[in-house]
Amino acid sequence: MGYYIRVLGTKSDHPDFDYLQNSLAKSSSTAVLKLEVGTETNWEQLVLAHATGPEIAILEYSPVINGELGQEELEEFIAEVGHYQPRSAAQWLRAYLLQIKAIYAFQLLSGTDAKNGWTALHALQAAIWTKVGDVLQADSEGFTNEDGYNILWQFSDGAKGKWNMAILENGKWIIFEMDLGSAEQRRAFFDGRVPPGACLL
Repeated sequence: MGYYIRVLGTKSDHPDFDYLQNSLAKSSSTAVLKLEVGTETNWEQLVLAHATGPEIAILEYSPVINGELGQEELEEFIAEVGHYQPRSAAQWLRAYLLQIKAIYAFQLLSGTDAKNGWTALHALQAAIWTKVGDVLQADSEGFTNEDGYNILWQFSDGAKGKWNMAILENGKWIIFEMDLGSAEQRRAFFDGRVPPGACLL
């Protein structure tokens, strides 16, 4: 079981291979994109790799269709988020996920940490996010809102460092940077409050 980063989109406008390849070419990365499964206009699996190896990530497209993997994965997410805090964000996210039409999953490989692999990965992720919009999800980090700020505590108990977060207050997102290792700041975030000492953004 690898580590995954996902873009969850409410738009059914599936970005084609040329669009993604052009987006990658505009970045400072020299990585290449390979078509593995499907066609250039309706691909199912792509591989992002350094020109001389190794591979950076496998990208899979899963439309949310009854009986298919995308639907199963989405149902798991909807059931899961209710167990996390703050409650206001969990409720917002569960309602939002019901609108999702496609999941784009990046399985990270060894090339991510080599030769600016993250630059290529982020360029491709941003291209898809721009096209289909909506929320992001990363294993061991959790979900974001539509602006890319984390909204639920899905980190490990040992998480440390500064992180950009958001809480929902009167229907609006308040964004800030908090210290993940601070027990006091964690408690405030769990309660849906801006943590004391957090830096508003």
